[in-house]
Amino acid sequence: MNEFVNIMRLLSDQARVRILMVLAKKELCVCQLMGVLGISQPLVSRNLMLLSNAGFLSERKQGKLAFYSLKKGMDPIRRRTVSLLKDALKTDSILAGDLRSLSDCEDFQKRLGRCDMRTLSEFMKRRKGH
Repeated sequence: MNEFVNIMRLLSDQARVRILMVLAKKELCVCQLMGVLGISQPLVSRNLMLLSNAGFLSERKQGKLAFYSLKKGMDPIRRRTVSLLKDALKTDSILAGDLRSLSDCEDFQKRLGRCDMRTLSEFMKRRKGH
């Protein structure tokens, strides 16, 4: 029971749930998560660390970038929790906005041909201009 309560406590934060749901769609780096969710690097990094330590995420390094995704071999309680969240949030407007932003961010990065903090800054400026 303690493990379940700790998981529920971890997921009582909207930023962590948003990160988990976006990563359920696609592997992303910190700067992409910042652009998609519109939150700061320290907040993204802290929440990624908490989700990773709790057994939800895997990390892959590519040069200076760290990419995160849902852990492939999650135990049943974590796998069911993610499944429940996906089902419960499938019509959520905040998550829908995050997924639209993810698509916009990917298109922007493809046009520029890079994924870095400079690209994120340009994307964020453009996003605020809309």
